[in-house]
Amino acid sequence: MRRTPRPAGPDESAPPGGVVPAPAAPPDARPAGISKAADLPRTLVVADKFPPVLGGIQTFACHLTAGLPADRVIVVAPAAPGAEAYDRTLPFPVVRAGERILTSPQSRRMLRSLVRTEGCEAVWFPTAAPFGVLAPTLREEGVTRVVASSHGHEVAWSRLPVGWSLVRTVAARADVLTYLTAFTRRRLVSVSPKGTTLARLTGGVDTHRFRPGAGGDDIRRALGWSDRPVVICVARMVPRKGQDTLIRGWPAVQRRHPGARLLLVGQGPAETRLRRLAGQVGVADEVHFAGAIADEELPSYLDAADVFAMPSRTRWLGLDLEGLGLSSLEGAASGLPVITGAQGGAPDVVLPGRTGEVVDGRDTSAVTRAVVELLDDPDRAARMGLAGREWMREAWSWGGLSGRLAGLLAGGSGADLDPVTRHSGEPSRARRGILDEDMPGSITPDGIIPDGIGTDGIGTDRVDVAQGHADARTGGP
Repeated sequence: MRRTPRPAGPDESAPPGGVVPAPAAPPDARPAGISKAADLPRTLVVADKFPPVLGGIQTFACHLTAGLPADRVIVVAPAAPGAEAYDRTLPFPVVRAGERILTSPQSRRMLRSLVRTEGCEAVWFPTAAPFGVLAPTLREEGVTRVVASSHGHEVAWSRLPVGWSLVRTVAARADVLTYLTAFTRRRLVSVSPKGTTLARLTGGVDTHRFRPGAGGDDIRRALGWSDRPVVICVARMVPRKGQDTLIRGWPAVQRRHPGARLLLVGQGPAETRLRRLAGQVGVADEVHFAGAIADEELPSYLDAADVFAMPSRTRWLGLDLEGLGLSSLEGAASGLPVITGAQGGAPDVVLPGRTGEVVDGRDTSAVTRAVVELLDDPDRAARMGLAGREWMREAWSWGGLSGRLAGLLAGGSGADLDPVTRHSGEPSRARRGILDEDMPGSITPDGIIPDGIGTDGIGTDRVDVAQGHADARTGGP
């Protein structure tokens, strides 16, 4: 099996000069949600995770900022190797602080000074917890608008006593707390004080970089795979991501499709165990570990595949969960059908039966069946890939998401704000030692007593247009 190459349309071709990892807003771009650039308040972005370090939150912070008017924002980010050269490629200014922005007195003084000297009226915390606790300090210097963006870890933290208190404090101090999916929204509502304003804000995908025809044939030739069926998983190698499930099912895939290859991109603490597992089940030669590839190579690797699969699952009673999955968006933008897990926020990246399949990531048989069925029917897989790419272009573009952020920072009423109206003055059920119905085991104020791997449901109460977020990919934290 090999996907029939689809030529890129006139608006889908690669940007002049090839792939540029650092995002840049078009010169005439104006974020939706503000009538003119001057309507966006001068904004300080306090980003504890930021490129050139790789990772989903890093990409989220950088790309959304790049879609805002460059002369209206200033970013504070941790120092990192290669940062000076990287920052020169960005359309907005970046001030590098020490590695500990939150706890360093020097960094706090710098933030105060920047608010005063730059005349910042708004602050965006791309990572709500714990950095949202800085909001009162910056309000003292003149900030009048605070937007804090939550991810998967805030949901996990809210299940523990100390974390519950921290997330609740951050929610209380922000004018708007953003969430990723219907799943994460439900969890945040349970911990947020009455009057907290929630809004959906997720990450997106660059459909110019990630597209059919991005160099996949070169990767196939280099690997010697020619017309072999290829399934790719791009994710950090940790148990939550589900590479082990793919490997366990690969002998069955091989029986149906001899010569099929599983391409694993990424690295992490589980890599040694995964390599050992591939040997134990007899597919060491059929599973290729590509490691942590360079960011600019990722579109080519995705274009080399026929199916994208990341059957993630929630672990440890919801403390280890998938917020969404940036690499799944990139797979869809590359024209691949996407297989994702049914827990946490992961299902939001797939329209089941149209752009891919949602499966129980704990069920090897279900995951394997989904892979085999797509390899069995290349035409159906191609239709799903085409529909997925179109969905990425329509609903998950960085420009549209930056416009939503601009509206939130400007305080506009057209951003579909979602106030928490119910009383939530009591601790969440988990904080009180009561377990959610879909979480086997026991949660007590003193800790967690697991009965195995927890489940978190699909989270199917989607809002208007599903959008996406971020997932640490090739080797980031």
